Amino acid sequence: MVDHLDSKIIEILEKNSRTSFVEIGKQIGLSPSSIRERIQKLEETEVILGYGLKTNPKKLGYGLEVFILFKLYSGKLKLFVDQLDLFPEIQEGFRITGGFNICMRVLLEDQMHLQRFIDRLLQFGEPTTHLILSEL
Repeated sequence: MVDHLDSKIIEILEKNSRTSFVEIGKQIGLSPSSIRERIQKLEETEVILGYGLKTNPKKLGYGLEVFILFKLYSGKLKLFVDQLDLFPEIQEGFRITGGFNICMRVLLEDQMHLQRFIDRLLQFGEPTTHLILSEL
């Protein structure tokens, strides 16, 4: 069970996963060793699954970010999932309910890259693309 202090630790780590035990301890009034123990417990119980890095896609050459809602052709789900490694542009993907089967967040260099990406998807189903204008 996660208590109030664990929730505060998680909140701090979500903002910056490189925050030191000393700094977290100062913010919530615990010793660094207590923070280390709590974080270790949160990791062991899989409350914390991992740590990540957030990058600026534009600085890495990706000028276009899109959401694609994807309606797979009948019987193509397993084939598509088995071939996800062939689509490195996909940053996140989710199986969803409703009129579509999959929602993906995709990073692309430009409109031509998007066009080539969609052409590759067409063998599996019907994509509907939504350009991401900005992050809120």
